[in-house]
Amino acid sequence: MMKIITAVHCTWVLLIVSLMVDLSSVDALIASPKVQRRIHKINRHGPYLGIVVPNAFEMDPLLQSSSFNVSQTLDVAGRRFHIGRVDKHKVIIVMSGLAMLNAGLTTQLLLSFFEVKGVIHYGIAGNANSSLQIGDVTVPRYWAHTGLWNWQRYGDGPNDELSLESNGDYTRQYGYLDFGNFTIPSDQNSSNLLNNVWYQPEEVFPVNGTPEVRQHAFWVPVDEHYYQIAKSLEILELQKCLNSTTCLSNTPKAVLVERGVSANVFVDNAAYRNFVYTKFSISPIDMESAAVALVCLEQRLPFIAIRSLSDLAGGGTSESNQAAVFSGLASQNAVTAVIQFIKSL
Repeated sequence: MMKIITAVHCTWVLLIVSLMVDLSSVDALIASPKVQRRIHKINRHGPYLGIVVPNAFEMDPLLQSSSFNVSQTLDVAGRRFHIGRVDKHKVIIVMSGLAMLNAGLTTQLLLSFFEVKGVIHYGIAGNANSSLQIGDVTVPRYWAHTGLWNWQRYGDGPNDELSLESNGDYTRQYGYLDFGNFTIPSDQNSSNLLNNVWYQPEEVFPVNGTPEVRQHAFWVPVDEHYYQIAKSLEILELQKCLNSTTCLSNTPKAVLVERGVSANVFVDNAAYRNFVYTKFSISPIDMESAAVALVCLEQRLPFIAIRSLSDLAGGGTSESNQAAVFSGLASQNAVTAVIQFIKSL
């Protein structure tokens, strides 16, 4: 009997300890009362434009710009929020960190903590569109996450139903990448054990939808009003030279384009660059914009992404990736475009 009681007691102790660990983890994510009071005070002066930036080297030119006047910073949930103004507009700037998880999480934190009326996302990107050049600033009308796949088993083909497709979990609507098309040496009958990956839409649960009833989204549109305002960027004078010896051959321009894509992949591969351009007719390739777009879609908030092209996503020379040279110039051009966009609102 004593052994049974002891075992039960130990079980409850372990359960209580487990709950304490879980609760302490939750507490770590909740702002302290002091921080909550500061957030409440900040929100009394809202609403704000939220500006989400992937990395410090992309954010710093905006923070250091004479167009940005900072009033305060707030550190919460592992993020630093810079509160101030750009021109006459109240803004909150936050760095997300690299890739989709960081971008989506940071955007949701921004929207959960603060009174935000719209989101601007900017940074650098790879370029899949041969009609554009390094240094150009792109404003896509649609964004898609191209890193969500259904990986088809070897032996099945385009006419075969995908696993769980009949449940509505997956679809063949958006096409696939056939690894056999990239086998060396190539021939018409070449195949590859990796077979095909099929691009999938995201499951989304909008705030005005029915809880636990999923919707799907692949191409996420930016806010149409924001997109029309972005036309004013086409007359911008953008930076061409890094210094007196390193200059682009063409003067960069700002252009409105139809599509951009994101995934947790840094693309430095000419074959994939050409494939994804041919498949989806895209221009910028990055690692964050679609995540921000999807969060704003679910929260039903206006959103736009502005991406300056820093490299050719593997389409340049074999010696180097141009991002190592031109990322600073591209970052500055993106900031120039963002400031002008905000002034045009």
